[in-house]
Amino acid sequence: MSNTNSQHARPKSRLLITRRVFPAVIEALADHFEIEHNEADEPWGPEAMRQRVATIDALYTVATDRIDASVIEAAPHLKIIATGSVGYNHIDLAACRQRGIPVSHTPDVLTEATADMAWALLMATARRVTESERWLRDGSWKGWAWDQFLGADLHGANLGIVGMGRIGAAIARRAQGFSMRVFYHNRSESPQAKALGASLMSLNDLLASADHVVLVLPYSQATHHVIGAEQIRQMKPTATLINIARGGIVDDQALAAALQERRIAAAGLDVFEGEPQVHPELLACNNIVLTPHIGSATLSSRLGMAMLAARNLLAWRSGSPLLTPVPGL
Repeated sequence: MSNTNSQHARPKSRLLITRRVFPAVIEALADHFEIEHNEADEPWGPEAMRQRVATIDALYTVATDRIDASVIEAAPHLKIIATGSVGYNHIDLAACRQRGIPVSHTPDVLTEATADMAWALLMATARRVTESERWLRDGSWKGWAWDQFLGADLHGANLGIVGMGRIGAAIARRAQGFSMRVFYHNRSESPQAKALGASLMSLNDLLASADHVVLVLPYSQATHHVIGAEQIRQMKPTATLINIARGGIVDDQALAAALQERRIAAAGLDVFEGEPQVHPELLACNNIVLTPHIGSATLSSRLGMAMLAARNLLAWRSGSPLLTPVPGL
């Protein structure tokens, strides 16, 4: 007797996973997708990406990939894009909308880990942790002194948060333990602000008032270089600037000049324009903490993001609504 179920089994969809991912993700998807997986984990250039998408039905991407209109045009069978990131500015949403291709992302999963990272950078920057460690490792420490690596206070200081979404609110909650005065700038008033003791301000007023400024807003053309030379001039000379959002929000060249001229005290960056390249003038600054885009890099967060992207693909495959669709698609 023939096996009717196997005769009529639905063919697997062809899935391209652009970077090496956790084995648990591959296992979750393997029964439903014919998978091509970039196990070498070397980023593909534009031409390589266009060639690899030619026959696929589904694309599992990450924030460092550029999925522009030319990639989407090169993928005539493409029906779903799942990105393992909260942000989705690396995907041409207009081209997806024109083709009717839904896009999912991974909000919420990384909120607490990224807020922790903001504080790690804030504390390391304010207290000159990496600067003093390099000095110690170089053999320069000969003894204690009153004025050795004097940093900035966090307890009781003014904290300015630019972008009061989920992560911004999580940063503000942590600030309560430091008895900080919290100011925020946002497109609209945050419903959580009152409970967090945070005051809405214009960007100019926030920059002038804050001892520490943390950037947590999404990247778009509207936020490109929202912090440039003019905005940095409005900050206190004792202030610190932290960017855990996206490269391009800060004009890295203008920031490097301000740091070298001591127009602000210090900066901490987890994201950069053109990353993984870092502006050489930033690398030459001593008063900066630099990390390689590790804001969400805890095992629970990264695995959670990767599995949420997979669950969105499985929802699409089963004909169910996406769990976390990009709004408007």
